[in-house]
Amino acid sequence: MFKSSSKKVSLLIPLIIAVTIGLAGGFVISKNQHQIPLLKNFVQSANQVEKNKYLAFLHEFQSVVQENYWNKIDEAGFVNLHVKAIEKLVAMPLGDQIQTYDNLDQKILETLDQYPDETTKKEFITQLSDLVLANLEPFGRSRLYSKQLEQELAEKVNNIDPDADHYGSLGVKEDAAPKEIEQAYEQQKQALEGDDSPEAQKKLAQVEMAHQTLSDENNRTRYDQAGVNPTMEWGLISPQIFYLKIKQFSPNTVQELLEVTQKVDEGSKLNTLFLDLRGNIGGAIDYLPYFLGPFIGNNQYAYQFIQQGEITDFKTKTGWLPTMNRYKKMVIFIDENVQSSGEVMASVLKKYNIGTLIGTTTMGWGTIERVFPLKHQLNETEEYSVFLVHHLTLRADGNSIQGNGVEPHININHPDWEQELADYYADSAIISAIEAQFTSLK
Repeated sequence: MFKSSSKKVSLLIPLIIAVTIGLAGGFVISKNQHQIPLLKNFVQSANQVEKNKYLAFLHEFQSVVQENYWNKIDEAGFVNLHVKAIEKLVAMPLGDQIQTYDNLDQKILETLDQYPDETTKKEFITQLSDLVLANLEPFGRSRLYSKQLEQELAEKVNNIDPDADHYGSLGVKEDAAPKEIEQAYEQQKQALEGDDSPEAQKKLAQVEMAHQTLSDENNRTRYDQAGVNPTMEWGLISPQIFYLKIKQFSPNTVQELLEVTQKVDEGSKLNTLFLDLRGNIGGAIDYLPYFLGPFIGNNQYAYQFIQQGEITDFKTKTGWLPTMNRYKKMVIFIDENVQSSGEVMASVLKKYNIGTLIGTTTMGWGTIERVFPLKHQLNETEEYSVFLVHHLTLRADGNSIQGNGVEPHININHPDWEQELADYYADSAIISAIEAQFTSLK
């Protein structure tokens, strides 16, 4: 991201400094203390004005963290975190000479004096900010974001892959008829299925995704208009069992649920839903109050966030879907790769006894991040923002999902899990279908 210099300024990398700071139980810094701008203590010479823009950037960054970070952070802990970052950047121990924000500002001004131009000064301030963020607990989750990283995050949340070319993967034109898409898919699939090379398997995965996107009219429209990929895979395992895999949550996931359940809403035998959350990477948690409604009903307490000791409750904002009423039995698959919003959903379904959770304990990635824009920038050509963990999610028992995860009712790592399965279900067809989901993992 940054050009190298002759000074001892490290490259901006995801480096975690092993430091211990007093975050838990710390004091909230007064909103009237160290507020932006904090320039009144400095002489307003031409040279000092240049330095002040770096302090203004850093002070605003500090205020964003103090006011919005998920945990309370006191002055001593926050200053110490800056000190450890400076020591890493300048490769020199500072001892205990810096105890307060004023001490810290003075040291930063002294350090900036060592750099000959604005480029190296900017590198120091941005790397300092990024290291401080990276070393907030949980380590590595919060970072200083460039405009490019912010754009990449938005694409990820909306499930947009700018490098994907679904029409190219199938070798068809953008106005190809549905029949042409099916024929191209079958040809590509047959040509690749017998090839176990990494290149062929990667190509096959691209072909499968292209077919999943372009073979459905609604998915294809969303892809053509905004480059959005579907978040769900689905199909009938049997006339009795509907399989639905949710890979992540995006702004379109609620609409996709409505569409796919309508497609299979027929016949009298379909009464069991296999909801597969394995590998779910989370995503847009703001839409969970709408997505959970069809499972637990409208205006129900769903989940909680905690920030600096204060708990916020979230209720569902939609109700039952007519197309979901037929499912009298529900099985939810989870694993150690389920994270973030996926874990919240699993926790809520467990809380309301909506089906049986089967698999392994989820990842324990229970943080909610947000991008906070900064008004003070270091130059006119670059724009930075703060990507910050501002809440933790809680399980139904009041413990944080972070570091704990969500435990299944039936853990497939237990030697007697199949017997436990038989205790839950008397239907041999359902038991066999569940076991088949984990056959490759035995």
